[in-house]
Amino acid sequence: MDIVEIDQTLDEWHEEMKALRRDLHSHPELAFEEHRTSSLIKDKLEQWHIEVADGIALTGVVGIIRGRQTGARAIGLRADMDALPLKEENTFAHASVHANKMHGCGHDGHVLMLLAAARFLALHNDFCGTVYVIFQPAEESGGGAQKMMAEGLFDRFPMDAVFGMHNWPGLPLGHFGIKPGPIMASTNSFHITVKGKGAHAAMPQLSNDPVVAIAQLALALQTVVSRNLNPVSSAVLSITQMNVGSAHNVIPAAGTLVGSVRTLAVDVLDLIEKRVKELSLTIAEAFGCEAQVNFVRNDPPTINHDEEAEFCLQVLKSSFGENEIHTDIEPSMAAEDFSWMLLKKPGCYIWIGNGALTQPGSGHGTMSCALHNSHYDFNDQLIKVGARYWVRLALAKLPNQ
Repeated sequence: MDIVEIDQTLDEWHEEMKALRRDLHSHPELAFEEHRTSSLIKDKLEQWHIEVADGIALTGVVGIIRGRQTGARAIGLRADMDALPLKEENTFAHASVHANKMHGCGHDGHVLMLLAAARFLALHNDFCGTVYVIFQPAEESGGGAQKMMAEGLFDRFPMDAVFGMHNWPGLPLGHFGIKPGPIMASTNSFHITVKGKGAHAAMPQLSNDPVVAIAQLALALQTVVSRNLNPVSSAVLSITQMNVGSAHNVIPAAGTLVGSVRTLAVDVLDLIEKRVKELSLTIAEAFGCEAQVNFVRNDPPTINHDEEAEFCLQVLKSSFGENEIHTDIEPSMAAEDFSWMLLKKPGCYIWIGNGALTQPGSGHGTMSCALHNSHYDFNDQLIKVGARYWVRLALAKLPNQ
């Protein structure tokens, strides 16, 4: 379909879509609490005569758009819709009305890009097959993607491939970042309990001091990435909590060490987990203590499939021009639970530029502060840009026979 025709229609809807996006921004909802958001999505899809399945993973919604030509082929387009437990510091009219809840990652905008695309595809369904528009809860926490899959997402709505997109401050407005292979990291955590023997601070010889053991362990863990991994491997190990003791004159009996691990490859994660456990056990033992390690793997790396990434790249080039497409992006060590969907289905996850980075509170427009920032806002100009990409992708992936 002609890009001019797509843009003209999306331009006609822009003020309506912008108002909906700002309404969602004003009423953020946390993981699995997205009842108002889900209801709004359902109402709009039904208003546009799109078949709807809701209540998947509590608040998830899937719209079913059938092509004019029937066919077995199908794709999924996914948008996340939950907010963050974050106090908004913006003062514009559409700022959050809920204390300590904020759309600080742009999921309100992701919803509207996909809604606009769904509306267009329902009106212009000159394709062969089915497009499933997936509105997923609980991306930020709670495992929304896994829960939707566990409740039959890919069984009830069989699709050949699935695609995702996230706005990206730092990329110029309307530009895109895409690459095959890893684009987002895995997210993992560890919680180490070191148990020793407490004593009076004036009588350390009577203790097996967990404070010293934890201090040594904190330092030793910093060598896992620098001394155990190949220098070209990407990984982050951050210690984020040290909790030990409650009085200045008491050596405690136990303490904890908590941290986060991010990697782009599973074998790298395997090695890090192995070394965290080894160092914890041996260092604790060296100080007459014992360690218990709970290493939790949360979301795996988001790894784009080569064929689908190349397909999306060609769609972007034909839809926006080569100057707007960036294939030399570095993967982010942030995580995304769309990764679970890519373990089950071929697909590709891309970034869409929300504007060059600026300082918090300095205004919006072609600039954007970082994600998860209390001054962040989604750029409404992206609604049309993202919707155009979704429409062009669907039409290219499901051509008429």
